[in-house]
Amino acid sequence: MAFTQPPTFPPLEERPLKNTICLFDVDGTLTPARLAASPEMLSLLQSLRQKCAIGFVGGSDFSKQEEQLGKPAGLPVTQLFDFCFSENGLTAYKLGQSLPSNSFIRWIGEDRYKELANFCLHYIADLDIPIKRGTFIEFRNGMINVSPIGRNASTQERLDFQEYDKGAKVREKFVAALKERFGGLGLTFSIGGQISFDVFPTGWDKTYCLQHLEKEAKKGGVEYKTIHFFGDKTFEGGNDYEIYNHPATTGHSVKNPEETMAILKELFQL
Repeated sequence: MAFTQPPTFPPLEERPLKNTICLFDVDGTLTPARLAASPEMLSLLQSLRQKCAIGFVGGSDFSKQEEQLGKPAGLPVTQLFDFCFSENGLTAYKLGQSLPSNSFIRWIGEDRYKELANFCLHYIADLDIPIKRGTFIEFRNGMINVSPIGRNASTQERLDFQEYDKGAKVREKFVAALKERFGGLGLTFSIGGQISFDVFPTGWDKTYCLQHLEKEAKKGGVEYKTIHFFGDKTFEGGNDYEIYNHPATTGHSVKNPEETMAILKELFQL
């Protein structure tokens, strides 16, 4: 569904449920993993935005969310959501305006980063798994994403690896090795998606985005007393776990975008 012009919405302070915001994980929640949002999802989000504030919070960088959410709508993703939290909120926008950002490399330093990257690449080189493709470490503003199979894997190869990993526990064992080697650095290792896991400073999980909402409220913006979060990796070790269990949020665990839509329709009479 491509919009011919940007949708119009009431100002944040004039929405019927003005103190409510819905935050969404992207992969597996709003879209199939790494694929585009459906016309039905985009339409439903439009309807929801008439009632309350909406935002996404994803571990990927902004360009990937633009590709998955903005491109199928034919609009910049910043026009489709009130709040855009890329890389867990390290890159953030409110109503199209950028909010303060932070940097993983600034935090960890070049020497420690090089040691971490070298360890990961040596570990992957020694892994005996069915296939390997390319881009085993993806460097992002707020984290690194590590993939034993490589992020260049096709959609089918991703699905095959996800199934293989359920038994082989490749990512789980990799994370255990990293925790043993780098446990004192204050890093969190979070398994998410189908083929990879994220590495970031402790506290820079998806709960990081909540501080943007707090700061905006203190500056005279809307105070969100009800924060719904929807995610599919809500199990311990999954990249939705911390925000799903955060005391400030009401968590909804979903299996796929269809379940997200069903819950939204029931909760908000859409």
